Amino acid sequence: MSACPQDQRELVPEAQLRAMRSSDVPAVLAIERQAYELPWTEGNFIDSLAAGYSALVLQAADGAVLGYCLAMQGFGEVHLLNIAVDPACQGRGLARRMLAALAQLCRERKCPQLWLEVRVSNQRAREVYLQYGFREVGLRPAYYPVLQGAREDAVLMSLDVVEAQQP
Repeated sequence: MSACPQDQRELVPEAQLRAMRSSDVPAVLAIERQAYELPWTEGNFIDSLAAGYSALVLQAADGAVLGYCLAMQGFGEVHLLNIAVDPACQGRGLARRMLAALAQLCRERKCPQLWLEVRVSNQRAREVYLQYGFREVGLRPAYYPVLQGAREDAVLMSLDVVEAQQP
């Protein structure tokens, strides 16, 4: 059962961001499998935590995980690897809260850019990113696998964190 209110317009203000722990992986994996046709594996999440990537969960007051994000730092930039919100909780600004936390992480680490790839077909996510201030800066041909064996292009997006909205 989701910790989100039934009313789709209602926000979840008591949800708090915190560092992801290995004990969160089952809940994160459950959201991942609902959110993506080709989800990350448990091993992908465990390996990301072991590698020291920045990993956050958005946790409701009752302890339920509502969303998560993982990013890795490169030279002068942070790269968003994965972000998802429980489908029952989407449309409530939770992804924006996680993006704000990542933008703040960039500022703290003196990284002026936050980068990500998103499937060309994922119009909803692209709109969220554009509304937050990301720019579409390129295309990565045949970047994502698809179930039918072909591959889908990715839109490369960048956020100048100095100009990004403050949380």
